[in-house]
This record gives sequence, C-alpha cells and structure tokens, in this order.
Amino acid sequence: MSEDMMVQDLLTLIPEAALALSAVLGLVLGSFLPRDRQWPVRLLAAAGAVTAIVLTVKVWNDPAETVFDGSYSIDVGTHAVRVTVAASLLILLALSLPGTRSTARESEFIVLLTLTGVGTILLAGATDLLILISAYLLAGIPLYALTGFGKDALSTEAALKFYLFGALFGTTMLFGAVLVLGAGGATAYPMLMRTAATAPRAALGIGAVAVLGGLLFKAGAVPAHFWVPDVTQGTRPEVAALVTTVPKLGAVVAIYRLAAEVLDAGDLDWRILIAVIAAATMTLGNFAAFFQTDVRRLLGYSTISQVGYLLVGVAAASRSALALGGVLLYLAAYALTNLGAFAVVCALPRLRTLTDYTGLLRARPGLLVALVVCLLGLVGTPPTGVFLGKLTVFTAAFDAGLAWLVVIAVLNAVASVFYYLRWIIPALKGHADLPASAPIPRVTAYLAAMGSIVVGLLAGPLLDAVEASPLAH
Repeated sequence: MSEDMMVQDLLTLIPEAALALSAVLGLVLGSFLPRDRQWPVRLLAAAGAVTAIVLTVKVWNDPAETVFDGSYSIDVGTHAVRVTVAASLLILLALSLPGTRSTARESEFIVLLTLTGVGTILLAGATDLLILISAYLLAGIPLYALTGFGKDALSTEAALKFYLFGALFGTTMLFGAVLVLGAGGATAYPMLMRTAATAPRAALGIGAVAVLGGLLFKAGAVPAHFWVPDVTQGTRPEVAALVTTVPKLGAVVAIYRLAAEVLDAGDLDWRILIAVIAAATMTLGNFAAFFQTDVRRLLGYSTISQVGYLLVGVAAASRSALALGGVLLYLAAYALTNLGAFAVVCALPRLRTLTDYTGLLRARPGLLVALVVCLLGLVGTPPTGVFLGKLTVFTAAFDAGLAWLVVIAVLNAVASVFYYLRWIIPALKGHADLPASAPIPRVTAYLAAMGSIVVGLLAGPLLDAVEASPLAH
C-alpha cells in the first residue's frame, strides 16, 4: 500500500477518529482538571459524538468501499452504526450526569464510555477477523470496568461474571479465527470469499461457529446470554442502559457481515443455525421476563428477546432486499426506545421493583407517558420505530422462505405484551409518595419517547437511505 493510499484510507476513518481523539484528550484533560470540575471532559465527548454524526451524514451517499487492504468497510452498515452509536453516547452522557457529575472519577467514566462506542463502530465495520477480535476487546474491556464502577457487592459480582464470560467467548473467538485462517488461508473477508468455496468445510464451519459465539456474547443472544440479566440488575442504571444497547449495534451488524460474506461464500448451511438461535433467543428472553419483579432485570431479559427479533433479519441476509435495511432501521429504533425506557429508570433510581412504580400516573404523569411509549414501542406497537423495524425484518424473513420463524417471532411479540403490562398497570393505579425525579434523565426520557415515534413516522425515508447501497465487498 502506497503512502497516498494510506493517507486516503485514514481520512475515511475521521468519524471514528473524532470519538477516539475525544477519549484520549478527555483522559489527558481530566488529569489536570480539579476532581470536582471535570465537565469539560463531558463536553469534549459530546463534541466528538456530534462531529462523528455530522461527518458520517456528509459521506453517507458516497460509494461503498473497503480500506486497508479489505480489512475495514465504509458502507451503509458502518454509517448506520456510526450515527446510532454516536447518538446513543449523547443520550448516555445525559443519563450519567446525575450519578457522575462532580465526582472524582467523572472523566474516567466518560472516557470508558466513549471508548466502548469506538470499539462498537469498529466491530460493525470490520471485514478482517483480526480487526474483528481487536474491536471485540475494545468494545468489551471498558464495559467490564464500567460495570463495576459502583464498587458495591452487586456491581462487583456483575463485573466479575461479565469479565469471565467475556474472556471465555473472546478466547473461543480467537480459536475460531485460527481455524478459519488455517482452512481459508486468510483472515480478510474479501480473500475468504474467494477461498471459502474450496476450503475444508468442517474446519471452516467449526471456526466460523466459534467466531460467531463471540459475537453472540456481545449481542447477548442464546447461548451466550447468561450474563445479561445479572449485569443489568447489578450495575448502575446508566451503565445497564449502555451494556444492553450499544454493544448490540456493532455485534448484530458484524454477525450480518460474517454470514452474508464469509459463510455464504463457503456454502455453509448457516441460515438454519441463525434462525434456530433467533427463535431460542426471543423465546427464552420473553418467557424469562414473565416472572421478573425487578425492573432492571426485566429490561435485561427484554433486550435478549429484542436480539432474537434482530437475528430474524440476519437469517434473511442475501435472500431479501429488505433484510439489511430492516436490521439497520430496527437497530436505530431499538437503541432509542431501549434508552428511553432506561431513562425513566435513571430518573427514578430508587424504584427497583414493578410495584414501586405504583401511582406513577398521579405523581409523575410525564414519565408515565414516556414509559408507556417506550415499553409498548419495544413490543412493536405502531407508530413507533420498532414496529416498522419488526415488520420489515419479519417481511424479509418471509421472503427468504423462513415463514416458520416469522410465526414464532409474531407469537413472541404478542406474548411480550404480558410482562410489559405488568410494569404499566401498577403505574396507572393507586397513589404513592414517589421520590423526586432527576431532571436531566426525565427530559431525556421525554425526548427518547418522542424520538421513537418520529423514527416510526419517518421509517420510509430512513429505509430508503439505508437501502440505497449494499455492503462493501
């Protein structure tokens, strides 16, 4: 690669660089600022996120391409994750303000949050197994630290479980990459697409499944989902919002790339595997949520079920024109809606169980409206964005000949109404002297709920934008 090509490739990564630079500068700046006045670090992180969004929108319609000898893709999948992750970081910066403002470790929290976002974007754009593993680590290691940020018994236990599972699946992922390298003679997807057809199917298949296992852990899907409810319940609510939202954005797109490019080229029957995982994930997530009384644990299982619906769209990759657009729209809508639900939890952090929310209608009617919109949005109620996302991925799966999976998904979506109503109904009844709500998370909940509806109303133009170009090869 010539020097000019290297410079040109680096310029395509300016959105990622903006976030990474804000993290590095924030770490340095936080070292010199007084421990109780570190708000410039938060402002710097917000500026990096806004810059990433603006620069991505500017190049959205540019032709898809791979850079650094085919190891990273700049295409609609990467663009969508860039924008969604950056917007999610802005929301999380607001949600974390009450709990971290003017504390001794405020800058560290913000830097770790930003680095997680960078790793997630790299995970989505990676088209080389080595880049994929590096992004897996960058998106994961800061999360382990953030999970234990509260330094209490619950968060410490959650962080330990999270780390141990992450190490296990990270090692499995690395083992899979070695097998794929041995079978296909390369780690870059473009090269594997040319060699996979003649590679030993057993070695390639086992290696691909091992790599897939690491990505399923990051997404929180079966059989790598065990950590999700414990981490969601044990850590701080703003960290739970991060863990159940941002990593999934990059992981789902990474699974889509691996399946549509490497596994398809290897003539592996991967589609039925993804479909079975999707069915198991949505069913287990929903039925486990039925019996939860802790709102954070309920949302943890809810996020598992949402990954199952997303994998329905992944199973239709390469067989339906709606698959990619549906998955990307669903990811954006899910991120906004899930963060909105957690914003209500962050606004009332002392309320832990479903019955604690009794009387919310009379005490905090605005928060109740936001909660209802977000919870029913997660069900897939029109006109929210998740409804259009689910409708699109279900249609894509039907077009791909996976009607049985669509039936299971629809039944699960209907069944999920039950446990969301278990939260909503007590909030509509009775009187209670509820604690004061945190103002910034409260406003964030309002905005997220409105945003969920706006995404649904603008679903047509958004689908047109993400369907304008395919993934880069």
